[in-house]
Amino acid sequence: MKYFSFLLVILFCSSCSKSLEEKCFIQENENYFNGSEIEEPFDMEEIIKNKPDYLEITKLKKYRSFKIDSIESSNIRYDLQKSERYLKDQDSIYSDFNDKFFNQFEYSFKQISGNSKYALGRNGLGYWLLEIKNKKASAYFLGLSFSHYYFNKIQGSPIIQDGFLQLEGSLVKIVKVSGLPGYDDYSVLDDGKLFKIKLEDLIKDSDQDGFNDIFENSFGLDPDKKDTDDDGIDDFHDHNPLFKSEKNKFTELYEDLISQHLGIVKENLDKMAYFILPYETDCDYFKNIDPDAKVLIMPTEKSEQPYYVQVTDIFNGGYSKFKKDDKNPNLFYIHESGGGGIIDYSVEFKNGVWILKNIGGIVS
Repeated sequence: MKYFSFLLVILFCSSCSKSLEEKCFIQENENYFNGSEIEEPFDMEEIIKNKPDYLEITKLKKYRSFKIDSIESSNIRYDLQKSERYLKDQDSIYSDFNDKFFNQFEYSFKQISGNSKYALGRNGLGYWLLEIKNKKASAYFLGLSFSHYYFNKIQGSPIIQDGFLQLEGSLVKIVKVSGLPGYDDYSVLDDGKLFKIKLEDLIKDSDQDGFNDIFENSFGLDPDKKDTDDDGIDDFHDHNPLFKSEKNKFTELYEDLISQHLGIVKENLDKMAYFILPYETDCDYFKNIDPDAKVLIMPTEKSEQPYYVQVTDIFNGGYSKFKKDDKNPNLFYIHESGGGGIIDYSVEFKNGVWILKNIGGIVS
């Protein structure tokens, strides 16, 4: 969950009316960032009102309660021996999915149906139905926010039945733990639900670009157009599918900042089609990057974000605007949030390259 969110000041106009200077550089009396905003969680009526049309929700007569399911899963998580045994079992049970998806997801509910293998996957963006069919791996985004939908860790029936994906669980809200940003919990709103999605709706990919329509609608891509930003690269292979990339020293700086944290992942990105980093920014330099890893770049104003992004806490870090040095025109300062704190950098453009220096920060 997010630890800090950057506040890029919104006056009485939208970000598009601001100058590049205002969108990318700290102005006088403007803060780098604010603490995380505590937002009022949706109630059940709001969740039902805004549920996707493709989702069916029915009440189960017999069901595993949220309380029992969450307590048992917590017992595994916080017991070292049980947790280690669980992880070993997962590695064994889902070895075929790991071979295809290269540890991009947490896996559950493996099922074999005909010549297809299925599992539910979860990554930082949300839930996916994973399929291995004739040695080909595909992932279909569910578009169901983990802020609203809880799926039981133990399911009473196979998750694929009669042309549907079906999952037992509850409608929930996220409860913020006071004084512990990022350590959130769930509170049940309505127990004993069966969530169903037709497989034909789930796998639908109108533009045949590799992302299902639900994914594209959830993150602002065009489901009827293979190349949303018209840069000549289809959305599935484009590392920045919402914006055309440009090359200048500031886009290169943002690319360097993102790349430095990829570690061993960087060597395997060609195998990790669903490793996607979401960011919020109004800065055109950031929007126009061509990074090593895939990114989805959203506006900072929530009302301008797709509904799924508005209600789902997908951002786990980001970058502030630049602050100019008073004396050196090639020296700037920038803050990075994530991982439980803030890192402060001085960045200097020298001899055609950026020199990054960690000059401090805050650990929360």
